[in-house]
Amino acid sequence: MSSRSRTRTAKAAGVTTVRIPRQRGRRAADPFVIVVPERPSLTRQALTGLALIVWNHRRALAPTGAALVAFIVTALLHALAWWSGLVLAPLVVGPALWLGFVHFRRPAQGSAAFWRVALALLATVAFAWVALAAWFGPLAGPLELVWLLTWIAAQTAWLIVRRTH
Repeated sequence: MSSRSRTRTAKAAGVTTVRIPRQRGRRAADPFVIVVPERPSLTRQALTGLALIVWNHRRALAPTGAALVAFIVTALLHALAWWSGLVLAPLVVGPALWLGFVHFRRPAQGSAAFWRVALALLATVAFAWVALAAWFGPLAGPLELVWLLTWIAAQTAWLIVRRTH
């Protein structure tokens, strides 16, 4: 290939610049510069679209992110310090203590009391799962099913509560 029409890569990623030098008969004319963008693959376009959808709905997907972080953290805790399940076990009683304190300070009836109890129950299950997953591993026995059901319940409750306020 001639050095006069060689393809050169520009500094921007995914752009190919072809420089055509001045022609012999035209001394004052500037050289032509042709910029040809590379077409992204279908996989890249799909992943870009998925990333944009997740980014636009990031607040609605907060429980999903929390569930994924909890899964990864408990897997690391199990691998590095399996005894951390014993340290995390007292967290299980925290939501029940919170429910008793809140009900004592501000008694509620009807849907408010239902949501408080549901939140305390969901948090108790989540903390129990974290302690058991750190001890036995997040994929041991029925823990993966408990994680999935807790994630679905938390995501559903989150979407319901966000729509009503």
